[in-house]
Order: sequence, then C-alpha cells, then structure tokens
Amino acid sequence: MSAPILSRFANKVVIVTGGGSGIGQAVVRRLASEGAIVTAVDVNETGLVEGAKQVEQIAVAGGRSSFVVGSVSNEDSVKKIVQDVVDREGRLDALINVAGILRSNNTLDTSLEQFMEPIHVNLVGTFLFCREAMPHLLKTKGNIVNTASTSAQYGHPYMAGYAASKGGVESMTKALAWEYIRQGVRINAVAPGGVSTPLTAAQEGRMGTLDRSLFQRLTRPDFQFGMPDQVASVFAMLASEDGGFMTGEIVKVDGGVHN
Repeated sequence: MSAPILSRFANKVVIVTGGGSGIGQAVVRRLASEGAIVTAVDVNETGLVEGAKQVEQIAVAGGRSSFVVGSVSNEDSVKKIVQDVVDREGRLDALINVAGILRSNNTLDTSLEQFMEPIHVNLVGTFLFCREAMPHLLKTKGNIVNTASTSAQYGHPYMAGYAASKGGVESMTKALAWEYIRQGVRINAVAPGGVSTPLTAAQEGRMGTLDRSLFQRLTRPDFQFGMPDQVASVFAMLASEDGGFMTGEIVKVDGGVHN
C-alpha cells in the first residue's frame, strides 16, 4: 500500500483490536501512516510482530504502533489493556474493534459451544472494549468504529452464530450512538462483505464439506474478494474528522454484491 498523503490522525491515540491479521492489521498500517499512535491487540503474537514491522516501513507521518497480546473476551484483560494505553499515552481518541472469529457449520451439526464462540469474541469482546474505552473517549470527544458484517443483513448460509454475533454488533452500535450522541462521542460500524483475509481463506478451504452457496453470497460475478486495505480506508474515514457528521451508521463495503 502506498502511503496516503493524509495526516488525519496526527498525535491521535487509537486502540485497534484484531490488529494481528487481515482487516485489523491493514487498519493499523493505515492509521499509523496518517500519524496515529496505535496499540494493536490480538491473540496472534506473530501477526502483531509482523504488523509492527510493516508500520515501521510506512509510518512516514510520525505515527507509531505497539502491540498487546490478549483476548478481547476476557474482561480483566480488556480493562488492563485500555487502562495501560491511557496511562502510557495520556489519552484515548478512538477505538476500532475488528477482532473476530468466523465459524461455518451446518446448523444441525453445530454444538451450543460452537454457536456461542463467535458471540463471545465478536459481540461480547466488542462490548467490553466499548465499555472500558467510553470514559476516556468522553474526555476527548472521541469515537468508536465497530466491525459488523453483511451476514447480519443478508442470508449467508452456515453462519448462524457468526451472523447472530454481527447482528448484535450492528444493534449495539446504533444503541450506543444514540446513548452518547449528546456527549459528543460518535459510534459507527463497517460491514464488510467478502474480503481476502486469513479468516475467509480458512473457511474457503472447508467449502468442499459444505457447498459453494456461502461464497456465491460473498463474491461478485467476477469472483473477486475485496482487499483489507480497501476496507481499512473506510474505517479510517469514519474514525477521522471526515466522518464527523456520521454516527449510528452501518457502512457496507462489499463491492456491490448485495445491491
């Protein structure tokens, strides 16, 4: 990715969950390239280290990144991560929740544990970070960008638990946006469609055991997936002053698949 000529996040302190791979890693790169002070959170330490190397190469606007290995669904861990960032940097300007897991299973073969797993990570993890970040964002009139999914709005097969978790993220985003609109904190979400990430690649490898209908719902007629950097640019817009008159929005980024 060529470095943008923008510096919308100069000296802004941002937490990005899921920053060790895919869209989250691309968001870290993009914000740091625009001057942000980013803390990336992920359970994938290898991906976080690789992402930090990428930031060193492109952070031409004075941005920088650090990383924390941790689970977004562990309440004590989330509390510590947010407080440590504020203690170290003195403030928090934005929270971008990208961390998530995707499980595709035939519903008849899905255990309760399998159904609840994406809900714990995608929905509960997003809630915990929103709750812990909010007192600090109220001070800076900051903002939150969550990650929803087109699976919450359109019928994607084999994704009952995932779709339920992302539907919850959409509803929670809208509720929080109105809860804090008078206090000056904006909350929006991006709803990606099919994006080429390790998450989707892992599911594509399993399609022989299910069928192709899932990917027919995610890809364009030319069979193209989006790229993480293309989605990261939308996160950056919403988290910056360019999105200053947007709150409670769910912005679909799917290459026109669901038009």
